[in-house]
Amino acid sequence: MIDLIGKRYWFFLVSAMVLIPGIISLALFGLRPGVDFSSGTAMTLHFEKEVDLSQLRQELIDLGYDKAIAQPAGGGDFFVRLPELSSEENVKLKEALSSELDPEMTVVSLYSVSPIVARGTVRNTVIAIIVASIGILLYISWAFRKMPRPIRWGACAVIALVHDLLVVVAVFSILGWAAGVEVDALFVTGVLAVLGVSVNNIVVVFDRIRENLKRGISNDFAVVANCGIIESLGRSLNTGLATLLVIVALYLIGGVTTQNLVLTLLIGITTGVYSSLCIAGQLLVVWNKGEWGKLFGLRKRSEAVV
Repeated sequence: MIDLIGKRYWFFLVSAMVLIPGIISLALFGLRPGVDFSSGTAMTLHFEKEVDLSQLRQELIDLGYDKAIAQPAGGGDFFVRLPELSSEENVKLKEALSSELDPEMTVVSLYSVSPIVARGTVRNTVIAIIVASIGILLYISWAFRKMPRPIRWGACAVIALVHDLLVVVAVFSILGWAAGVEVDALFVTGVLAVLGVSVNNIVVVFDRIRENLKRGISNDFAVVANCGIIESLGRSLNTGLATLLVIVALYLIGGVTTQNLVLTLLIGITTGVYSSLCIAGQLLVVWNKGEWGKLFGLRKRSEAVV
């Protein structure tokens, strides 16, 4: 049998190798906020004629929008982000671009966010994530209330979910710095969806561990946990792979407006499958064996009884 529990510190090391550069990137560069978080106007333009990105950017500069961000979206579409524009300014911009670049240019999508709405979005995002984490902690603690110290099960699940959240945020921080990828309301939607998928995977693994405890297959909690993880391995990998195939298809054929959501799901679900098999149960073993000191390089405490 594969000993996933015995390799727990290697898994923790792999997570640290991803998280540490991401946290450094967050500290230095933060996240690149989209319109939903920083206010402004975002639009998707479609050109019937062949228009180069450099042409569009130069035209925006000539019109006085030197801080505008333009990105190709495929199929003759371009995503453009500018400071918040009034209705009159939107009309003038469209007329100018149509006149200079393509008379048949169309605005596929257009929306603006004021600074007040942007601040409210940030606040509501933080509240939503905190409330979701507390709810998950209480739910798992209640679901495993017949186990010794059920709060540990809930706490380990939340730590694994925080791990998933940090990985997603860290990757987006690096992508924002390296490739100009922004976070918007769809990013938040993706993060909350990832938390839901991850907690489902963790509950499945924890349920198998609980059943093995009830059956008394071993007096060593590490052996019991490892058996539960191995029994969940096929289900978790099959479900995760099937989901990822659909998400990859959406990323390849979807429009630019949904790319943040799909990219968040792609990173988050991959990380969620990993954490449910390689982080959550392993943390439970560390806690039950009193190895927190060893985990952080401190003096090992005496092992605790399950």
